[in-house]
Amino acid sequence: MTRRDPDASVRPFQGVIRVIHTKPRWSVPAIGAAAILTVVLATPSGAGSGHALPVRAVPAGAASPTSGLPPVPKVNVLRNRPGTAPGMFFTTPQNPNDLAVPHGPTIVDGKGRPVWFRPIPAGEIATDLRVQTYQGRKVITWWQGEHVNVGAGRGVGYIADENYRVIATVKGSSGPADLHEFRLTSRGTALLTLYPQVQRDLTAVGGPKDGTVFDGVVEEIDIATGRLLWRWSSLDHVPISETDLPYAARPDGAPYDYFHINSIDEDAEGDLLVSGRFVSTVFKIDRQTGKIEWRLGGRRSSFPLGIGVRFSWQHDAVWAGKDTIKLFDNGTLFLWDGYESRVAWIKVNPGRKTTRLVKQVTHPEHLSTIQEGNAQGLPNGNTAVSWGPTGRISEFSKGGKLLFDAALDKNWSTYRIFRSPWRAKPESAPIAVAQGGTVHAVWNGATGVARWRLYAGTAQNAMEPIAETAWNGLDTAIALPAAATSATYVKVEALDAQGKPLGSSNAAPRTGR
Repeated sequence: MTRRDPDASVRPFQGVIRVIHTKPRWSVPAIGAAAILTVVLATPSGAGSGHALPVRAVPAGAASPTSGLPPVPKVNVLRNRPGTAPGMFFTTPQNPNDLAVPHGPTIVDGKGRPVWFRPIPAGEIATDLRVQTYQGRKVITWWQGEHVNVGAGRGVGYIADENYRVIATVKGSSGPADLHEFRLTSRGTALLTLYPQVQRDLTAVGGPKDGTVFDGVVEEIDIATGRLLWRWSSLDHVPISETDLPYAARPDGAPYDYFHINSIDEDAEGDLLVSGRFVSTVFKIDRQTGKIEWRLGGRRSSFPLGIGVRFSWQHDAVWAGKDTIKLFDNGTLFLWDGYESRVAWIKVNPGRKTTRLVKQVTHPEHLSTIQEGNAQGLPNGNTAVSWGPTGRISEFSKGGKLLFDAALDKNWSTYRIFRSPWRAKPESAPIAVAQGGTVHAVWNGATGVARWRLYAGTAQNAMEPIAETAWNGLDTAIALPAAATSATYVKVEALDAQGKPLGSSNAAPRTGR
């Protein structure tokens, strides 16, 4: 592992001073495109520079005999200390090495237990699951669709209510929405990223005169009508020559992804903050004119970069207070992995043209995240972090102490992670499944369930309560007491922390006695 700072500067963290070597802006390595492509395809987290999962048809996977759901991706908690923020974790696990295993948006609690899992069709992935506000109420949103081999997506944004009913879908005006950003606004609109293909002269970067390039596009869409309200194109404002990505690094035959737009945020005035990963730059864009007000980082930064400010190959640039930007600084790419990643808070003073590193967070294991990643500021001052293809998710205190740490199973990762309170009750009733001496209580997506009460009897209308057990995930196993072994029917009832019933299953026959 190489601990890095592009400025060769001192980077303090938790009272430890580390001097890191200089990592210069790099140029095309002395290897051909075929060799680079081999490196890309061998990367555990998928092809190209973006996100996992090349699309191909895959089987839907075997359903659980108890819940009726396919196996839920596991989150293994390694550390859970006092002081974490309230709420559940919103994840979108993906596994490029086993596409036969179903994928889908997943909510887990602080112990890693699944609360909700929505399997999606074969050949699709999901990203960006989170709680947002639409029409004055809390909803969950996610992107879902096909992944293309350069780290972009072609799909749709979904909005679901507290009953998990999809109440709206959003796509781009000129094509499918991209996987990187699906951000709702208070105006009833959505900010989307798109990756349209455009013909351009690429000789400035070593490509053909009639080459094909991905444009980095922002669209604002009215959710209710699907009408396009605003559009911004990177090619209209950022020359292809500003890229840091060698032309030879693109997969053979693929369009050149010179910009790689991967996040959008909005300030109080409505101006936008846009991250271009392959130009290692964050742009502030005037909403009225579409012009770039200033650049932070990259080849044409509007301001000198203070000690420790320089970043590269970043994700998730968002506002974190007045004139302060929080971003996930990957600091590395698939061609040169091993450099340490971090979350950085950067103060920008446009008037004085200065920048300053306010603070940073790194993982104690010095994780290197070659792609993906995000950092969410939590209401109590903590920060939740996804470390992308490393498969790790963390929560740090305001002072940088690691409070929560978890790992997805081997080869699994989640592009982003969010932690939020969420109250939901599925439209469907709980399910009871009896197998031998065990009854499974299943209610996919229900929150607030503290305990399950088990009923049993010899007739559907003659059942008595015989046991209770604590909720232990969306599929909770309850041992059937010995005194009830003659029962022919069972049902389960969900209880909240005060013992109030939340929902009850239908009577289910016992099988496998």
